[in-house]
Amino acid sequence: MLEYKFDTQLLIEGEDLDEDVIHDYIVDNIPGDCLIAVGDEELIKIHFHTNVPWKVLEYCASLGDIHDVVVENMQRQEEGLKG
Repeated sequence: MLEYKFDTQLLIEGEDLDEDVIHDYIVDNIPGDCLIAVGDEELIKIHFHTNVPWKVLEYCASLGDIHDVVVENMQRQEEGLKG
């Protein structure tokens, strides 16, 4: 059984985005693992495993326009079901 079952991926488009600030906020405030936050001041890619993907979406939406959102249930995939 997976500790964090939702693979959460999205793009944040905005102004003056800081990948380090975003990374640190997610690590400090949202339980999960395997965080990747990369990009530049206008576009950041997020990849994160968590059980509360809505918290990631809510935080990221507060920073700018979010799009290309994908939330996959890795537990279902592990069991051979569609995620």
